Amino acid sequence: MDTTHERTEAQDLPYNVFAKACPSRGTLEHVTGRWGGLTIGALYEGSLRFNELRRRVDGVSEKMLSQTLHALERDGLVHREAQPTNPPRVDYELTPLGRGVAERLLSLIHFVEGQMDDVLDARQRYDETRGAL
Repeated sequence: MDTTHERTEAQDLPYNVFAKACPSRGTLEHVTGRWGGLTIGALYEGSLRFNELRRRVDGVSEKMLSQTLHALERDGLVHREAQPTNPPRVDYELTPLGRGVAERLLSLIHFVEGQMDDVLDARQRYDETRGAL
């Protein structure tokens, strides 16, 4: 496909993440932020309860996971379902929009994981020539 045509179509979109005031910038931040990306990736495997999700996303605090889930739910990427049981049961799952985001995000994650030997070699060369930071 002609890249000029693609660029023109992108420029015609009503939202532009490179514009400071564009609301898409906040959603991109929620999706690509440290905990957002990991949360979306973890939920791609299926519905999880809060503590299951917290164990799956190793290292996230309860507070950060809660804030991340609220932001992703507000953006329409995650669905929260509370069951009226005792104790209350809350399940989280991706919406269709969230699944589309997760598929693209997981493609990037798998690419990065597959290139880690090259990344680690590059880091070592950098540290050797510039001194470890």
